[in-house]
Amino acid sequence: MKGIARHIFEHALRESSITQAFARHVQCERGILRICEDLYDLNSYGRVFVISIGKAAHSMLTALHEQTGERFEGIVASSVAAEFQVRGFRYFQGGHPLPNAESIRAAEAMLKSLNALDEASLAIFLLSGGGSATLERPLDDEISLDDLVETYRALVYSGGSISEINTIRKHLSAIKGGRLAQAAYPAQQVSILVSDVPDNTPDALASGPTMPDSTTVADCYALAAKHKLVHQLPASVRELFERHAIEETPKSDDPAFLRARWWTILSNSAMLAAAKREAERQGFVVEIENACDDWDYAKAADHLLHRLRELGRTNERVCLLSGGEVTVHVENGGMGGRNQQFALYCAEKISGENICVLSAGSDGIDGNSPATGAVVDGSTPERAKARGLNAAAHLRAFDAFPLFEALGDAIITGPTGNNLRDLRILLAY
Repeated sequence: MKGIARHIFEHALRESSITQAFARHVQCERGILRICEDLYDLNSYGRVFVISIGKAAHSMLTALHEQTGERFEGIVASSVAAEFQVRGFRYFQGGHPLPNAESIRAAEAMLKSLNALDEASLAIFLLSGGGSATLERPLDDEISLDDLVETYRALVYSGGSISEINTIRKHLSAIKGGRLAQAAYPAQQVSILVSDVPDNTPDALASGPTMPDSTTVADCYALAAKHKLVHQLPASVRELFERHAIEETPKSDDPAFLRARWWTILSNSAMLAAAKREAERQGFVVEIENACDDWDYAKAADHLLHRLRELGRTNERVCLLSGGEVTVHVENGGMGGRNQQFALYCAEKISGENICVLSAGSDGIDGNSPATGAVVDGSTPERAKARGLNAAAHLRAFDAFPLFEALGDAIITGPTGNNLRDLRILLAY
């Protein structure tokens, strides 16, 4: 059954590829570029400039060029190294989940290039998840790179959801929350999104550099209080919170958005749909349950296992699918990530049962480990014990990867060049 769960996950990854999404939604013929419902006459612009950001930056640029040919110039910023570089583009390898010096250089290069565009220019933005740390420049020059890293670390380990984390990131940044669009103004702009955020919050993707920000300064102060963040922040950032000196991000009435469009061509829902089709083909009764998106991993696991058992009472072979992400508040953790932590927690809860649980990320990366997730079943705790491993101890230490590596149950794909959030597959048989 673990093999079937792996097969469903791998199938869903293949079927929700960036190449297929671009082939469906982006075409270029005789100088006319179609992006979903919009048409752009490329010959009518004095300059076309492309910016590609995030873990899927290289895949998205490659897919665009498969449709248009190598006719553009631009900048690429990703935490993943490029296998090859497209002529006419500058490449930066920023950090993730924490920014680095290259993240700053990438942001400064983009701001300089976008500021040079005029109303006869077209800016094409290719945005994917993982862009928040890959590309960064503080709005306040008093915030150093070291302060920025310390701030990001506090946010990442706060226990806040990705949307909450990005709310604060946006308001401290010269790039995020629509400020990259302000830099490109008065050029015409179009953003193509491969989304790793909930479908109803597209401005959270890569912290929304090219679209109006739906979050506010008031949200920042409320979240800082909720997660007791202020005392964890470096002095240069803490002082902005204490003085209530954080600047508001651009909203929908900003002139930068008058000639701007945004299209999501791929998201977590596409991966869920592909997994559902394949699970049904494998003979499972399938239900999708996304209510636990952004919940704490243990609460989410309890909820999903309860629902799976309910389904199993009326059906012999059931599959529960869940998309999005769970949260983990790590304290002095070992090696692992949210997917492996979720799977290991489930292993303890399903011991001895005919249940299988897989949890994995679509980007090929789970936390600080080489794996993207793991798969467990009712035999996992006993198998671990037979190898001298204490599953409960690994769970408490946030150190899931060494256990899964020893059992052969870690899922290792390497970076996929895509980023559509996580997929959880629960099977009862």
